[in-house]
Amino acid sequence: MSGGREYLEALARKYVNEAMINERVGNKIDAAKNYRKAAEILITILNNYRSDPMISIYKSVAEGYIKKAKELEEESKISISVSGDNNGSMQGDNENIEKALQEFIVIEKPSIRFEDIIGLDDAKQSILDSIIYPTKRPDLFPLGWPRGILLYGPPGCGKTMIAAATANEIDGVFMQIDAANIMSKWLGEAEKKVATIFNYARNVGTSKPVIIFIDEADALLGVYENEIGGEARVRNQLLKELDGLNEKGKKHFIYVIAATNKPWKLDLGFLRRFQKRVYIPPPGKEARKALFEYYLRFIKIAGDVNIDVLAEKTEGYSASDIRDIVLEAYLKTIRELFKSNALLDNPRPVAMNDFMEVLNKRKPTISSSIIKLYEEWAKNFGSF
Repeated sequence: MSGGREYLEALARKYVNEAMINERVGNKIDAAKNYRKAAEILITILNNYRSDPMISIYKSVAEGYIKKAKELEEESKISISVSGDNNGSMQGDNENIEKALQEFIVIEKPSIRFEDIIGLDDAKQSILDSIIYPTKRPDLFPLGWPRGILLYGPPGCGKTMIAAATANEIDGVFMQIDAANIMSKWLGEAEKKVATIFNYARNVGTSKPVIIFIDEADALLGVYENEIGGEARVRNQLLKELDGLNEKGKKHFIYVIAATNKPWKLDLGFLRRFQKRVYIPPPGKEARKALFEYYLRFIKIAGDVNIDVLAEKTEGYSASDIRDIVLEAYLKTIRELFKSNALLDNPRPVAMNDFMEVLNKRKPTISSSIIKLYEEWAKNFGSF
């Protein structure tokens, strides 16, 4: 098997893995996007290795991923009322607006809950204090409560999972926005779409809580030397909407959770509007041990697997890294099964040596220097 095809297959597996995770937590739009990316890669393999005997299998799998993506996209549709938008700023009729808003609303509640998230106690407590408790007993908060929470830290450490779990802890609406679904399709109209999203939240937020999750917030709310006018307008519109929530939000249960890997890129005006700024660090040793215990429940392992040793050797690895380590070790046994043509048998248990081979090849995605940068930023701007 050529190195080029191996790389493409690994990339396709990565996208499928991300699709399955997003599907599990209820992010059907993101799941569909990742399934489509995986299908595109398999089609690339088809086009470049036409004589390969596996060609029909690649084609069948790619078609399956495309079908799955279409099903998820269909399931994500919802009919939305946008009454109350009388400022005349939106173009097009209500049907177009409803169609646009469908992309931002996560319809099916995610299955993940706080108890499923290992570690991150400070972040979970901030969510409880700012969203869960006020929603259940607003009478206990005569001085109000925080409307904005910023989650920052290295990629793969649980920021998105925290936001997804929050949506499952309360009976409300979960909306997700990022630079891709705001800017790429509606350049020039993006700020109007932001206004519509928050207007919808205000209409719904009087009767049920609404969580607006801003993923990769630095892309929307960061300050860069080279930016176009649309980016500045979107940033200003978001700041305006955040001011509206903090000043006039007493009767609304509307919350904004933002996540970023680059907090130092954020506009200082944006930071002032987020009362809670919570660092999501890489997992410590005990959390890494618990992560291994969690993921190993789903596969058969040999008696020589030492979870304490694995936790010790994964210092600096993210939660996402640990999941991928377990997956790659398990895939090693799957490859052996297929190469032996014993397709009716079960794969052998994953052994300690399988994990050690993966660790020898896979290094942590988080460096000690970047951790110091996050910790320094937390000293200056962090707030629980």
